[in-house]
Amino acid sequence: MNQTTILQQHQQLCDEIHQCVLDENRFLRQHQRSPDEALLARKRALLDKLDQSLAALRALPATSARDTSLQAGLEKTRARILQILQLDKENEQLLLRCSLSRPATEAGAPATPVVPAAAMLQKIYSRCS
Repeated sequence: MNQTTILQQHQQLCDEIHQCVLDENRFLRQHQRSPDEALLARKRALLDKLDQSLAALRALPATSARDTSLQAGLEKTRARILQILQLDKENEQLLLRCSLSRPATEAGAPATPVVPAAAMLQKIYSRCS
């Protein structure tokens, strides 16, 4: 496989990952709970594909990154990766909120949601940023 094909496949995979992260974000916003097993399995499968794609990219010679014909593709891929990272961070925050506001019925207590203090959430977010 040539470097252009490998980069195009990686871009396509990044688009698939972006769509998966968007779906997870939509799910978290709508249902306000952890994603179901099907979505988690999809993420695991994409992670396996990403490992393979990254191995193929690492096998490319370092001088190929300086090729001007590949620069546009690399920039597009970098932009998509930044979008994925931003959405993933937002999803982590949504998951944290969901886990902190989960009803206490799981522990056998009455069904009153635990509402974390805004200051506590801000402190947690600042540590993770």
